[in-house]
Parts: sequence; C-alpha cells; structure tokens
Amino acid sequence: MNLGKWNGVVLAGIALAFGVAGGYEVARQRMSGAAGSAQEQSQGSSGERKALYWYDPMYPQQKFDKPGKSPFMDMQLVPRYASGAEANTTVSISPDQSQNLGLRLATVTRGVLDSSLEVTGVLAFNERDVAVIQARTTGFVERAYGHAPGDVLKPNEALADLLVPEWAAAQTEFLALKQNGDADLLAAARQRLRLSAMPAALIAQVERTGKVQPILTLVSPIGGVLQELNVRAGMTVATGDTLARVNGLGSVWLAVAVPESDAGAIAIGQTVEARLPAFPGTVLKGKVSAILPQTNPDSRTLSVRVELPNPDGRLKPGLTAQVRLSRPTGQGVLWVPSEAVIRTGRRALVMLAEDAGHYRPVVVQPGQENDGKTAILNGLEESQKVVASGQFLLDSEASLKGIVASAGQEPSPSTAVAGLHEADGQVIEINDREVTLAHGPFKTLGMPGMTMTFPLADPALMQGLKAGDQVRIGVSQTDEGLRVERLEKSGSQP
Repeated sequence: MNLGKWNGVVLAGIALAFGVAGGYEVARQRMSGAAGSAQEQSQGSSGERKALYWYDPMYPQQKFDKPGKSPFMDMQLVPRYASGAEANTTVSISPDQSQNLGLRLATVTRGVLDSSLEVTGVLAFNERDVAVIQARTTGFVERAYGHAPGDVLKPNEALADLLVPEWAAAQTEFLALKQNGDADLLAAARQRLRLSAMPAALIAQVERTGKVQPILTLVSPIGGVLQELNVRAGMTVATGDTLARVNGLGSVWLAVAVPESDAGAIAIGQTVEARLPAFPGTVLKGKVSAILPQTNPDSRTLSVRVELPNPDGRLKPGLTAQVRLSRPTGQGVLWVPSEAVIRTGRRALVMLAEDAGHYRPVVVQPGQENDGKTAILNGLEESQKVVASGQFLLDSEASLKGIVASAGQEPSPSTAVAGLHEADGQVIEINDREVTLAHGPFKTLGMPGMTMTFPLADPALMQGLKAGDQVRIGVSQTDEGLRVERLEKSGSQP
C-alpha cells in the first residue's frame, strides 16, 4: 500500500471515530432531556402545592389570605405552602453549584475580639499648665525686653521692668527706721512693704543693700509659649491688669474625635497609642484623661482628651496624629467574619450551613465590629458553619422561595418568656384565641407601631382585660409568626 492510500485510510478512521462520539453525545443529551421532561411531567401531574397564606419576608408575622403587594415594602407578597417543609426552610445547593457560586464557609469562633478603634486627633496646649502675669500695683513700664506672642520662654525669663513710685517712698521709710534701730517700728515698716504687694525677694534686697529699689522686673514663672503680652515701654499699668500669659509645654493634650456610634465604648483611663506623621516610626502612649460632655453637631463626634508627656518639647500644638484606642478586653465572645453578616437595615442575617448542602437564613444580633470580625451576641453557637462568600445569592434564593429567617437558637419552653419582645399598646378586641392590639414599636424586632391581631399562647391571658385597656405586651417569635406570651395592664389606666 502506497503512502497516499494509507493517509486516506487514517483520515477516514478519525472521521468515523468523531462521528460515533458525536452521535453518542447527541443521543445522551436527548435521553437526558427526555428524562427531564418526564420528571417535569411527573411533578406537574402531582398537582400544584397549596398556599397556606401569603406574607412579606421582612414582616413574616403578618399573614395575608391572598397574593398582592406588601403594605410594608415595595415588593410582592410571597406564598407559604402547606407541604415541603424542608424545602421551605432551607436552600439546597449541590457541590458543583457551590463551587460555581464561589461559596466559602467560615466557622463560628469563640475568643477575645481584638477591641480597638482607629481615629484621628490633633495636638493642643495643656490648658491646665498656664501662668498668668498680672500687675500687683500701679506703675509705669520702664523697659520691655522685646518678646512677642509665640516666643518660647525659659523659666524666670524677664518680660518687662515696672517703675512703682509708691514703693520708693515706702522703702525710704523702711531704711530710715532700720538706721534708727527700733525693732518694733522696723517690723511694722516691713509689714507695710509686704502689704503694698512688694515681692519678698525685693524686700530682702532692699534690706541687704540699703538702697531704694523701685523697679520691679516681671518674669515668666514657667517655661513655655508666650501666648499673650500686653506691655510696651512707657505705658501705664493698673492693679490687676493682665500683662502676659504663658502656656507650658511639659505636656500637651491630644484632642481625639470619636464617632458617636463608638462613644459608648470609651472610658477614662483607656490606653491610647498615637502616631504622628512628623515623627515616623515613633509611637506615643497615653491614657484617656477626660471625655467632654458635648458632641460636635456638625461631625457627630465626641471629643476625647488624652494627655501626652512632652519633656523635650518636640510635640507642637496643631500637629495631627493617627490614634488607636484600645478598648477594655472582656470575656471571649462568639464572632464571625464581618462579610458573613447580611444587614438589611431592620435586622441582621447569616446563612447557616447545614448537612448535605442545605443553607438556612438565621437572624442574629451583631455586636461590635473590628478588624474584619463581628461579635455575635445571639443567634449562633460555637463551631457552626456560616457562609462568608456568596451568601447574598443564597439570601436572594431564599427570598424567592419564601423562606423566612428564623432565630438560630430556639428557646426552650422554660426559657421562652425570658426572650420576649416587649411593647406598649391598647386592646382593640380580645377573645380566648387572639387579641387585636394597637401597639407601639417592638424595638428589639425593628418593627414599627401598628394595629395587628396576634394569637394568644394561653386563653387565660384574656382574663380581666377588655377593649380600651392599656397593656404591656410580650411576644415571642415562632415559625407561624408572633405570638402573645404575656399581656398585662399598664400601671396607669385612663
């Protein structure tokens, strides 16, 4: 056989193989389609499921006897069916679908949640470290030492010289009595010098030198920044005039703006770490010294004051800082990744992963959030699995199927009353099975006030109540909606 014929035989064999494989695949798809069609026909022949009632997934406790638009939200009511309990409580996803959707699970963990808050702050003068220099007597400014506001002064640095004429006469009398040698008169003269506001050091200088000293040199009692200077050569000063004001730099205040949503976690003595762009790599440590009582109405922030030591004077008021507030650590809490929590505005949900690829929406009570983790106060147990990625797709599927999110931990009968949701209201109508109430908001449910009819957990709850009574209501959340567990008259009745 020559080469040309051999190539033809090979090509024919390859074509035949592809044809057989293609035919098999077409046949397999047709058979699968036929099987699927038969299955659909089988499901259709079994009859449609009967809807027990219709409800709004955001308010599952309110039931409606026919489909329509929700009075609470801009959406259509969804049905609750009489059969298929498992299908109506979970979403089932096959492993292949889970991989295609990119579902990622996370474990509910118990531990100490790193509690810290990152905010910004600005350095300011320590207003407790202030020295005010005032005129203690009337005089004239003989000399000003050339300082200006903003200068950094050393302790006891001279500011101005004052000429006090009254002191000259008093000192002359004192020196004359000293020469006379009368101790009693000399003591009285010395007392008059003190009462004329003459410093003790100046009196000692006069007594030691025997010369009149009518010049008073004003000095800064502390080192710091000269904030105010009101003396000029030749001017007259009166008793009590403020001549200068000096702010010390031994320590500075760090004014921290804390959002009002985090204000409840701030406490006096809390540890603070500050990092300034002016000093890269340097971490300054301090403690919260004061929480100011007023919130900024524009930024909705609370001002927190931290005192920082400044021994070398390099911290300048006005510098900005990145501040880390370490909150007091408590006992271990349950936490999940923050991305696993679905916040609807009225409540928070997670998609709980169950066996065999089933997922169920669960209402949780989230706590503080930090570093990508959210504490869970109620609704989950340790070691459970939640969906951390792709949960929004599951939540949408659950809404389309009419699955109502439930509490993760069902209360036992002995503890059911302890977890009631409470509100105030007025009885509109009541019998041994149900009560119609005009109630206020159930804050723990995020449910606004309205007029609704609730089933009674016990017919005895109606005893002693009639239409028009003001009552305190306690309801529990069940699979069938809200149920009244406690109904008591309010303390004040009309």
